[in-house]
Amino acid sequence: MTRRRAPPRGRGAFRNLPNRFETIVRVPDPEYADPDAPPTGPRTAFFRDDTRSIVTVNKSPDVGFDASINPYRGCEHGCAYCYARPYHEYLGFSAGLDFETKILVKERAPELLRRKLGSPRWTPKPVAMSGVTDPYQPVERQLKITRACIAVLAEYRNPVNIVTKNHLITRDVDLLCELARSSAAAAMFSFSTLNPDLSRVLEPRTSTPPRRLEAIRALSSAGIPVGVFVAPVIPGLTDHEVPAIVESAARAGARFALCHLVRLPHGVAALFEEWLDTHAPDRKNKVLNRIRETRGGCLDDTRFSTRFRGEGEFAEQIAGLFEMTCRRMGLATECPELSTAAFRRPPRGQLSLL
Repeated sequence: MTRRRAPPRGRGAFRNLPNRFETIVRVPDPEYADPDAPPTGPRTAFFRDDTRSIVTVNKSPDVGFDASINPYRGCEHGCAYCYARPYHEYLGFSAGLDFETKILVKERAPELLRRKLGSPRWTPKPVAMSGVTDPYQPVERQLKITRACIAVLAEYRNPVNIVTKNHLITRDVDLLCELARSSAAAAMFSFSTLNPDLSRVLEPRTSTPPRRLEAIRALSSAGIPVGVFVAPVIPGLTDHEVPAIVESAARAGARFALCHLVRLPHGVAALFEEWLDTHAPDRKNKVLNRIRETRGGCLDDTRFSTRFRGEGEFAEQIAGLFEMTCRRMGLATECPELSTAAFRRPPRGQLSLL
């Protein structure tokens, strides 16, 4: 009997997949591997990202924002299903362990953002944080780059919409409250499950589901519009939790909700199959087949208008269950409209909020 390989502690991926853009692949020699040694994954390493721009413009009709800020590339949260993993391959890394252990840090993000907002060419518009990786991943506690970016947004009163899985956002309630007073801030908490045990192995370095509910209460009590992002829904694994997630978030103070189905682009499919082999082997075939049924026979669908919703009977059932629960709990199924009416460009030389 073949023993299943255990993942490194605290990591969502088991290994580094070959980079699809590289022709040379490094393969460890199994002859020198100790099968009885405990899995000791690589430590997280941080690298300076010397990018010269910080605001990314989005043209996808599926995403509800035109501009976004990502203070980090890669994400230590290590969610096994993360659709953003393949972006790391453009940097010469792997979508596997590299994505969650080699994090690029945009130290100049606040400076670049101030320059962008101060330009007469900038048209005030809501900015999303983040469009790819979580702005409140663990290292943010020390580096405070996300907080510095929000401080710049508050200085200019430019609206921001934040999506996170981390309780750390509550640290920045002061700045978000200042923006919310001008109807210029909203936040969403992403949930794939309410089960702490499942969350621990599926999204290992995120805040636990109870802590995320605590954060919803904290932001809601402070007057910040807050919502729940039921994502990703994994058919055959977490789809039965959709009503409970919406209900729990509504009771904690959420005002609106969105829902997206899982998609497994490129190497994420292989990584997630390995995850199922270890953590849900009895449900592996059911989960993969259900995903295929919502994705036209594939594990991913890149077509606009269907890539986040899916299609077919199971996708319709999940969407109907979500919408029915939102109506029952009185939640809107779209983000609140943020206002640019209070936008201003402070006089040069004015002290920032930092």
